Amino acid sequence: MNFPSLLQSALSVSSATRRERRLLVIAAVFVLIGFIALSLAPAVRQADWTALQFDTRLIPLIVVWGSGAVLGHLWLEIYTPNRDPFIFPVTMLLCGWGLILVYRLEPDFGTRQGVWLLISLVMAGIALYWTNFQWLAGFKYLLLVSALFLVALTILFGVNPSGSGPRLWLGCCQGWNGIHLYFQPSELLKLLLIVFLAAYLSEKFPLLLSEERKFGLAGIHWRLPTAFFLPLAVMWGISLILLILQRDLGTGILLFGLFLVMLYVATGELSSLALGFLSLLAGGALGYWLYGLVRLRITAWLNPWADASGDAYQIVQALLALAAGNVFGQGIGLGAARVIPVVHSDFVFAALVEEWGLLGGLASIALLAVLVMRGLQTAQRQTDPYESLLAVGITGLLGLQALLIMGGVVRLFPLTGVILPFLSYGGSGMLVNWVMVAWLIKLSHNCNTTEEAK
Repeated sequence: MNFPSLLQSALSVSSATRRERRLLVIAAVFVLIGFIALSLAPAVRQADWTALQFDTRLIPLIVVWGSGAVLGHLWLEIYTPNRDPFIFPVTMLLCGWGLILVYRLEPDFGTRQGVWLLISLVMAGIALYWTNFQWLAGFKYLLLVSALFLVALTILFGVNPSGSGPRLWLGCCQGWNGIHLYFQPSELLKLLLIVFLAAYLSEKFPLLLSEERKFGLAGIHWRLPTAFFLPLAVMWGISLILLILQRDLGTGILLFGLFLVMLYVATGELSSLALGFLSLLAGGALGYWLYGLVRLRITAWLNPWADASGDAYQIVQALLALAAGNVFGQGIGLGAARVIPVVHSDFVFAALVEEWGLLGGLASIALLAVLVMRGLQTAQRQTDPYESLLAVGITGLLGLQALLIMGGVVRLFPLTGVILPFLSYGGSGMLVNWVMVAWLIKLSHNCNTTEEAK
């Protein structure tokens, strides 16, 4: 590897490179102003400028974000010069905004989020360099079974870093020099399930559709899949069963939605979406009957005011925070969203709207929408069906996560408990999401390179 020549090529300027750099500068200005405003917030809240003092704990966060933006851009220029110029700057802006939000709500978790951002950027860089998509497809069964095994381990040995609640994490190194490391295997399962579905559907569905049978029901023609559908259904079913045993119902719903999206894209059959929606309703009814947590969330969704100081306290306080945000918000660091339990994770969108207002909420939705749109465009330009489905799966997962948690906070859906990508606190989620973004960038580079070669 001739690193000087690679670096020189990275510093060369194309139109796409200039666009990405301009977007990164805009993101940097936004994030820096946000951190400065966050440091000014205590003095503003007390209306006493003698209390003004810059929070030095913000400096490492600024350094991590800034160095990540610069070095990440150079790394991408070396290995993916023909990438989509929007994906990396938009993701960095969301991560910077997330650091501001999480640190404002829980400073200790904000510091941890900075550490996880550093780890995630390093892992994303490694994934960008080493990932061979065809190799992943060749080991799709082994990779998915390994992820399922790790998820199964949490049923026996799972822990919760907060000490109470669902035990969805595997921990190690507890007590060694004060280090406590935790990882949530269900996040890895999401990533490897995308790989499995993309590889299996692209490989089997042409043959599956050529041998399928049709039957009519109530005037609608449904498609019955052949035996090729069985491994797909089994692997997906095992994933859901493990998540139900974990009581991680939010991730279960997310994986179900991901399965339907990729199935529809692969087959083009609307009947699969209709059948999936009916299955989701049936599963919700069964969950309501079996699990108190599901009953609680549905009851709080239908009428949270009936128990505003009890079981529905969290959602009621989130609704009050949304209302307090008005159009322009209370101001950075000036809201009262910390009264919402677990606000830095499940309800960070409520805190965002309270302090940044309706305009801030719409801006965050627009950024996530841009990320989804660019991902779908990348999928559309792929010549390989497997890589196209891989891009669809990554984009669909990010979009569904955002839709489910935002919809839950504003009472469009029952609350599911998934995190808002790049904005909520969550180390495992941050790591996996950045690997997915790295893959999406690499896929965009591959398809653009192919188009240029033509």
